[in-house]
Amino acid sequence: MSQETQAARLERLARLPLRDNLRGLKPYGAPQLDAPVLLNVNENTHGVPSDARRAIMRAVERSLTELNRYPDREFTELRESLARYLGHGLSADNIWAANGSNEVLQQILQAFGGPARTVLSFPPTYSMYPLLASGTNTEYLSGERASDFSLSAVSAAEQVAAAAPQLVILCSPNNPTGTALDLEVVRAVYQASEAAQSIVIVDEAYAEFAHPGTPSALTLLPGRERLIVSRTMSKAFALAGARLGYLAAAPEVTDALRLVRLPYHLSALTQATAVAALEHSESLQANVEDIKRQRDRIVDGLRALGLQPAPSDANFVFFSGVQNPGKIWQGLLDAGVLIRDVGIPGSLRVTAGTEQETTAFLENMERLLAAEGR
Repeated sequence: MSQETQAARLERLARLPLRDNLRGLKPYGAPQLDAPVLLNVNENTHGVPSDARRAIMRAVERSLTELNRYPDREFTELRESLARYLGHGLSADNIWAANGSNEVLQQILQAFGGPARTVLSFPPTYSMYPLLASGTNTEYLSGERASDFSLSAVSAAEQVAAAAPQLVILCSPNNPTGTALDLEVVRAVYQASEAAQSIVIVDEAYAEFAHPGTPSALTLLPGRERLIVSRTMSKAFALAGARLGYLAAAPEVTDALRLVRLPYHLSALTQATAVAALEHSESLQANVEDIKRQRDRIVDGLRALGLQPAPSDANFVFFSGVQNPGKIWQGLLDAGVLIRDVGIPGSLRVTAGTEQETTAFLENMERLLAAEGR
């Protein structure tokens, strides 16, 4: 779209009776550019394994015979499958799902946020949080992290107690930094939110990529009826195109979300795809392990080049020490490698790709840094 056309459309948009809190906002979206190596939006670069793909095709084909009927509104089989996958003593009553974890978060905000209510999170973190807040007319509050982007239990609890928000979102592993939160942070935030009775959400979209021994907030659910742990099948299950996110929480939380969900919001095809994929989680896990190896290879490679990659429990690496991020980003794109400029000075983010994609990234990084005299 030309600048003139875009300006004209923005002018026409401004004439519409748009809600005040939406005026001037820009929609979420990473650059959708064509490149041989796409490492910019944290997709699973390995794709769906052949056994899971065949099972999905069979399941979808069976569901086609009843596409004239509405799907199971309660997606019972899917909730049962997700509960078995998560373990931790969870049942279908603890599970909710929607079209991607973004819709899960949106429904939470529809139920517990809204006008005169606030949601607190701690930037730099997932950039959709303030947009989801705006979309539900919930005021977004930006907490603070330390200079190294860490978040301590004491600091987080103090900020939650002072702000008394209706909702708190903790991202672990955090996007864009990739670091997992210590569960003591979650415990402290939940305790600090008692007075305000805040809903505390732990966004674990990248949990399957965490290093061994990294605990999940799922272990904290018993006895904490205001705690929600959200997950997705977009990353570890390589189903970004299927759009399936889910959460685990107390049954009364899922009852609250039934009040705001659209009727039959999960299609029969989505349900069939997700159930079939869950039946083949072991083969998908093998791809996860390879992605983790490539991620750790990126960390080691960037460190050897004199940069400062953050320890990552996700399928991506955030790294600092870049003198000219825009120049490096463009240089990589010119070489056919697309990564993400997250707008943090001196820093970039790259998704862990296949072995060949990771090699292409590291070799071009070495070349570009050498051209800068590094």
